[in-house]
Order: sequence, then C-alpha cells, then structure tokens
Amino acid sequence: MRAIVQRVQRSSVEISGKRIAEIGKGLLILLGVGQEDNDEKARELAEKISHLRIFSDENGKMNLSVLEAGGSAIVVSQFTLFADTRKGNRPSFISAAPPEIASPLCARFAQDLQDLGIPTQTGEFGAHMLVEILNDGPVTINLEI
Repeated sequence: MRAIVQRVQRSSVEISGKRIAEIGKGLLILLGVGQEDNDEKARELAEKISHLRIFSDENGKMNLSVLEAGGSAIVVSQFTLFADTRKGNRPSFISAAPPEIASPLCARFAQDLQDLGIPTQTGEFGAHMLVEILNDGPVTINLEI
C-alpha cells in the first residue's frame, strides 16, 4: 500500500457537483493499493498514519498525532500512486491492484482509521473526483507498507 498523507486545514471531495466528504483540521490521505496488499497491510498503514507526529504542539513543534490533535481524515483511492513511468511517456498501472481487490481494501483501511478513533470519511472508489486540499505547512508525507 502506498499513501500520500497531507496535513490539512480543510479538505473536501466533490463528485458531479455534490460534496460527499468534508473535514476541517486533519489528514487528506491519497491511498494506492498494490497487487500484493491485504487486510494486514491496511491495518499496519492505518496504525502508522494514526500515530504520525505531524501536528504542532503548544510550542509549534511537530509533536502530535492526528489523534492527539483532534483531527479527522478523508481517504481517497488513487491507483495512479502505482504508476510506472520508467519506459516511455505513458504510465503503466500493472502493479496496481484490480478494483475487486483495491475497493474492499480501501474501505478496510478507512474503517481501520475509524476504529483507531479518527473520524474518517471517504471519496468514492472509481469515481472522477474533485479533491480540494488546503495543505497546512505544507506537510506531505509519502508512506509505503
């Protein structure tokens, strides 16, 4: 699994003019699922992200997790995180998991975050989404499990 984690002041997801997810302070997580990923990796990634100390404490130091900062999360599936651009100019996505594997794992990951105490919303798997991100810092972390 691959995730791009962005600390945000606010974020939202819109599909066909309708806002389906919206948070204030928290994390926007772009999630890619690979061929070898499973429920265990989803849980491990959720645990890692929930404890990342990327929010500022009272001294302005990145010392708090999203849990400690009282933030929320939006999870947006993004198979393009598995793009292979080594040959030619057109990305290959053969390392990305097919929808029948990726969709339930994205849902599992979002549920794992929720179970860990992070209020979590999601985009819609496979849909064309407009994702608004007000990145705070900017803080952007690339993770792979």
